[in-house]
Amino acid sequence: MPTLGPSSTIPNDARGAAIALGKFDGVHAGHQAVIASARAAADDLGVPLGVAVFEPHPLRFFNPSAPPFRLQNPSQRVRALNELGVDDVFELGFDAELAALTDREFAELVLRDLLGIAHVSVGADFKFGKSRCGDVESLTRLGAELGFSVEAIEPVGGDKKISSTHIRAAIERGDMDAVTEALTRPWAIEGEVLHGFQRGRTLGFPTANVALGEYARPRLGIYAVRIDVGDDALLPGVASVGVNPTVGALPEPLLEAHLFDFSGDLYGQTIEVELIAFLREEAKFDSLGELKRQMTQDVIDARRALIGS
Repeated sequence: MPTLGPSSTIPNDARGAAIALGKFDGVHAGHQAVIASARAAADDLGVPLGVAVFEPHPLRFFNPSAPPFRLQNPSQRVRALNELGVDDVFELGFDAELAALTDREFAELVLRDLLGIAHVSVGADFKFGKSRCGDVESLTRLGAELGFSVEAIEPVGGDKKISSTHIRAAIERGDMDAVTEALTRPWAIEGEVLHGFQRGRTLGFPTANVALGEYARPRLGIYAVRIDVGDDALLPGVASVGVNPTVGALPEPLLEAHLFDFSGDLYGQTIEVELIAFLREEAKFDSLGELKRQMTQDVIDARRALIGS
């Protein structure tokens, strides 16, 4: 998907939508409420439903050295939005030009001139424009002047507000039930299967290895997982997220997924691994035999955890 800037153009039939606007990292229940507001406006106005997202994430632009934090890659986000019935996803390139726009300039150049929106829905705490100078109040005032309506949606979850920040915290502590509830689906890491040292194969547990990249770092340990290998079937499995302390620590944590009852070559393919349940902490074992016995138990525990999931 091409990223858009203030001087970009889009097809005429993509203009005039009712949009939800934000970062939408995760497309969690709170984001879905904002999108539902935009959908209601689209239905009332008889226009398409769109979502405008910032890419890269503004945090990465302003703080390039920040630790990995993403809940989704851009492709996953587009798929999640399409599953919600979004007609058009507009990816706004967040760069120095966009960051320098005032709230008025953003409303004029991006919302009116580029997208030609009929309506925009945002979260009640939405901030935009240079140095976060704009908010819901200024957006509503600008919308009345420039010809689009505005609706702000209060956070979902009450005192336990659902946010990407809180979901990342749940991922870090391995609370996958809380993550699944907030996202309304399991959290998944997608990536290309890499060549490894094939130690798992020698132990009888071949794995598909995926780098974590920009994803938020989960609690290190063993997880019950489901794996999408691209044939519309979710396969059960068990995965390690860690640095392999028993056989030589890796410089960065790696996702290593073992698919139950599967044979095939996945190297170079893109897979998506859903983390369903945290089973145990990563541990260092005194021998490969002890490690293999624990891996056998991990498979049993993962199968149990996946029953009914």
